[in-house]
Amino acid sequence: MTSPQSSGPADTRIAREGKSNPIGARLAHAGVWAYLLGVLIVLYLPLIPPIIESLQGSGGAHADWSWSAYSQIGAESVLRSSFATTILIAACVAGLATILGLLAAMAIREFNRPRLVLFLVLLPLFVPGVSLGFSEGMWFQAIGIPASFGAVVAVQTVWALPFSTLIILTVMSGFDPTLLDAAYVCGADRMRALWHVELPLIWPGLFGGGLFALILSVNETLRTSVVQGSLNTVATYIWSTYKSVGLNASIYALMSCIIVFTISMLLLVTVALAIVERRRASPVR
Repeated sequence: MTSPQSSGPADTRIAREGKSNPIGARLAHAGVWAYLLGVLIVLYLPLIPPIIESLQGSGGAHADWSWSAYSQIGAESVLRSSFATTILIAACVAGLATILGLLAAMAIREFNRPRLVLFLVLLPLFVPGVSLGFSEGMWFQAIGIPASFGAVVAVQTVWALPFSTLIILTVMSGFDPTLLDAAYVCGADRMRALWHVELPLIWPGLFGGGLFALILSVNETLRTSVVQGSLNTVATYIWSTYKSVGLNASIYALMSCIIVFTISMLLLVTVALAIVERRRASPVR
């Protein structure tokens, strides 16, 4: 008798080959992991040199490790102001991208032209950053909006919105719309059903979309530099310092902090999406 958990023909064939040739199956398994490890090394190994350079001593010798470069990060008033500006901009971009991403995901789900809505949302991804930044800067100038805090938030939100929308849309794809129908039957209107039924179930997508928008905002340089005016973010500070005086231990330390922050935020996004997958796999009680 066939087990109710039996797999398809392809899985059965692979299982038979694994049983008949266990050494070959182990080698194939090891090869997959070796390939994955190689890809991770190529992707993440370039992140290590800035951290090493930030720890070199005052004389430039790697034998004398020091944390002095990190203690000098807050010494410059321009950099302290850049930190504050970056935090404020990132918070605004994360909030706006999450709200607009939720609205865009709902429009893709409910409108008759979902592909058109998705195309319009993803369009900024296919426009070069320089072209997008200059176009928006010229548009703001034409309508009388100078280069300012609001212009930077608008430019970065346009860039982060497609990513937030895709993350939220991915989580919403696992939401059962019959739950909304049940809420309507019980007398709830659209906003009440959204607030009490849908949002509690898709919050990991909102959390992940907001965090991803925050990461993009903190690391954004090209588009921001076009409309920043007299403002400075941490990313534009690093870029302008590199062009004027080159790299030093303090800049390496600042880069290392951004790298650690970015990886930490990505891990949080991964955990949020893993929670969604675990909820989908768990049986409904």
